[in-house]
Amino acid sequence: MTSQAPAPDERGRRLPGARVFAGLDVLLVVVFAALGRASHAEENAFVGALGTAWPFLVGLALGWALVRWRSGHWPRTVGNGIPVWACTLLGGMLLRAVTGQGTAPSFVLVAGSVLALFLLVPRWLLARRAR
Repeated sequence: MTSQAPAPDERGRRLPGARVFAGLDVLLVVVFAALGRASHAEENAFVGALGTAWPFLVGLALGWALVRWRSGHWPRTVGNGIPVWACTLLGGMLLRAVTGQGTAPSFVLVAGSVLALFLLVPRWLLARRAR
């Protein structure tokens, strides 16, 4: 059995594979939802967090698909992470609005900031480490 090195990104840097980034993105979106629920002292933490996270997870999946379709690369860099973040935020807010969940301006700002932190900073840190 051969050991597989991480695949290079479009600039030739050795970054972890797409599965690592996808798993990390999903985990961090669920953590975002759980932190938000905890800050409002809402009950049923796990099921509630998934209920809050699902619109953003759909947006995340759309962002991944969009980046793959447009660039041919998986979104493992900050540059490709920006459309993933935008789709996660906008898709999540649109789905929340359609399903009658809150989209107060303050929530949109907080969600946008936290999701940017969670979806872009890990890509930046991993790219720095790969240099």
